[in-house]
Amino acid sequence: SEGLLTTTYTDEEHLREVAYSQSTGQKEQLSRCLQRGIRRVQDLCKVLQLPAVFEETAVSYFQRALQLPAFHLVSLERKELLGGCCVLVTCRQHNWPLTMGTVCSLLYARQELFASVYLSLQKELGLSVPALSLADLVTTHLNSFRLFQPSANVPGPFLEDREQLLARTVGLVELASEAWLVTGRHPVPILTAAAFLAWQSLRPGPRLSCPLARFCRLAGVDLPPPAHLRLKELLEILQGMASQLSWLRAFQLDKKTVVKHLGDLLQHRVFLLRNAFSQQDTAPGQGSPCQDPAGLGSQEEDSRGQDSLRKPRRGPLRPLLPPCLLHPRKRLRAAAPSAPAPTGDEPISDSEIEQYLRGPEEIQAFRKAKGW
Repeated sequence: SEGLLTTTYTDEEHLREVAYSQSTGQKEQLSRCLQRGIRRVQDLCKVLQLPAVFEETAVSYFQRALQLPAFHLVSLERKELLGGCCVLVTCRQHNWPLTMGTVCSLLYARQELFASVYLSLQKELGLSVPALSLADLVTTHLNSFRLFQPSANVPGPFLEDREQLLARTVGLVELASEAWLVTGRHPVPILTAAAFLAWQSLRPGPRLSCPLARFCRLAGVDLPPPAHLRLKELLEILQGMASQLSWLRAFQLDKKTVVKHLGDLLQHRVFLLRNAFSQQDTAPGQGSPCQDPAGLGSQEEDSRGQDSLRKPRRGPLRPLLPPCLLHPRKRLRAAAPSAPAPTGDEPISDSEIEQYLRGPEEIQAFRKAKGW
């Protein structure tokens, strides 16, 4: 068996035995900064429940990064974030669904600073990091939900199967991406809104009366402020698509009842998007009214949908453009320059001087009036 040694009087006083492997001086070759960073990487991997291979790769990246001059004279905050960046790079390379926001929340870091360290790490080490797909983002986001196992806080009608909710949410997020609702925006609000609509559509009866805020409380996730806006935009897209289905035209669909038919809308989403919205790149008020695009390809639809999907919508169509182009922000008008205050040194024109000159007759009349 391995021998046990004591190294200090403190250890001997408290009868603490020190293993021989811990007294060989192997760890003394590493700086304190490197030791703390390695422990931080290891702890982060344990919290995220990553495989041992991921932990070894992240530690090796961290050791290589600290040997580079680019990370020598940096702030302590950046060095602390470097370990999280190594973990994120490792997960991305192994196609493990982990977002930058998750790592930032665990490290209590600002996303702007974390992103700059992340980009510096890629550049200095020459790493190739694939982008995270929408499906991976949805999987990561739904893994934190508490709606898949019975608990005292979640009523029975609100429980849902993980795979069904995942498949419906992925389809809705892909629809949002095709409708320009994802590009250039933070993913969490749109993922939250899509998961909420998918959850409602699977059992509309008891769930339509549940608002978004309560859904987030039941799921145990935070409600991002823009989620209500993303939900409104998604419902507008769904209502426009529902107007193209003949078996839905008999119903007066609003933003709540359209969720009941989400499965049909996602099944024919490519064809419905082309019919419900114009594909021209002209925003309202910037050109001719948008018309229905011609030359639509034939789609493989079921027998019930073939007749209804071929009927064009009457009237002008709303263009399928990003919301920032459909609803541009109003520019603030510049304040009109105010007239400068008189100083008494302004030049006097000749015409103005002539107004004050008086002739001899005018001077006599003025004196008589004054009684001089």
